[in-house]
Amino acid sequence: MAQDKTPAPQADNQTTVDTKPASTSRRRFLTGSAAAVGAGAAAAVGFPSIAVAQTTTLRFQSTWPNQDIFHEYAADYVRIVNEMSGGRLRLNLLPAGAVVGALQLQDAVISGALDGGHGVTAYWYGKHKAFSLFGTPPPFGWDAHQFLAWFWNGGGRELYDELLEMLELPLVGYQTGPMPTQALGWFKEPIRSADDLRGLKYRTVGLGADLMGEFGAAVTIMGGGDIVPAMDRGLLDGAEFNNPSSDRLLGFPDVSKTWMLRSYHQDCEAFEIIFNRNKHDSLPEEFQAILEYAAKAASSEMYWKAMDRYPRDLQGMREEQGVQTYITPDSVLQEQLAAWDAVIERESSDAFFKKVIDHQREYCERVVGFHLEGNAPKDPAYEHFFGKAATDTSTIL
Repeated sequence: MAQDKTPAPQADNQTTVDTKPASTSRRRFLTGSAAAVGAGAAAAVGFPSIAVAQTTTLRFQSTWPNQDIFHEYAADYVRIVNEMSGGRLRLNLLPAGAVVGALQLQDAVISGALDGGHGVTAYWYGKHKAFSLFGTPPPFGWDAHQFLAWFWNGGGRELYDELLEMLELPLVGYQTGPMPTQALGWFKEPIRSADDLRGLKYRTVGLGADLMGEFGAAVTIMGGGDIVPAMDRGLLDGAEFNNPSSDRLLGFPDVSKTWMLRSYHQDCEAFEIIFNRNKHDSLPEEFQAILEYAAKAASSEMYWKAMDRYPRDLQGMREEQGVQTYITPDSVLQEQLAAWDAVIERESSDAFFKKVIDHQREYCERVVGFHLEGNAPKDPAYEHFFGKAATDTSTIL
């Protein structure tokens, strides 16, 4: 090994003078520079470069008009996804009609015209009646929270995936957002008996359409944004959409002052979030997890918001817009249950429909039974503390 002839370090107060010829000093500089460059090149090869984070953007449309609170719920889901991903995954939210109409959303997601969307499974029941069972199931005594528990933990999701596979629909979907019992709807006059529904031009969706058909109603299925204009033109005699906030924002009080509360046609319901399967599966697993867990988080956020907004808007319609609310007679509710028996029996001729119905029945017999046995009734407690029945603000027919 060559002997190291590097001069010893000097004290801080001494000056070191390079006594070598200038040519030697230049050679040492060039050699050192080349070594430094070589070392830098080796470092570049030996260590990965720092990648700039890329943003993945998905086109995501709702089935709701801009002014509907449901579109706001879709926006909440989008916000949660974007925040959870730190902006690396972004959903670009569009209202109904931006790319396709509400009832064409599923086909647009399948074709890739959209990457995903926010709606309800009842809109797709024309492809298979069982779709409605995953959004607006029969009134087996459960509420929407228990329905979502069935989907996420009780085997419902596996049946939903089986339906998509059976129909060869390249989708990934989640149920989210528990909806309270929906009203029978808006009418020119109060509905006092089931006979009042016969021949009525009425709007609803999903299996609710089959149910109201049992009463002799002439049912039309249409998206939310089309209902009020249809009522205004006399194309509908009655219609339901969903809740006080949505109905008020969509303008129902402008075309009717009679709102019938309570019904078994859609006793509980939930939203559906869908994505194109190829697009979904091409995402990193981290992003796939965010899309799913955001649906669960948005589910709770939606219900909390609804519980604050729905009563306020109901009060506003009564006090500011002259809306009269009526409790649907028990006789109509009982005949709805009998009509459900007929619908279920008829549609159960399809093997998959029956498979889902049987699964839901078994679940509800166990879970709803537990709930009814263990939970104290709410009406007596409300009347005790507030000195009135919850129905005091509505007319009981």
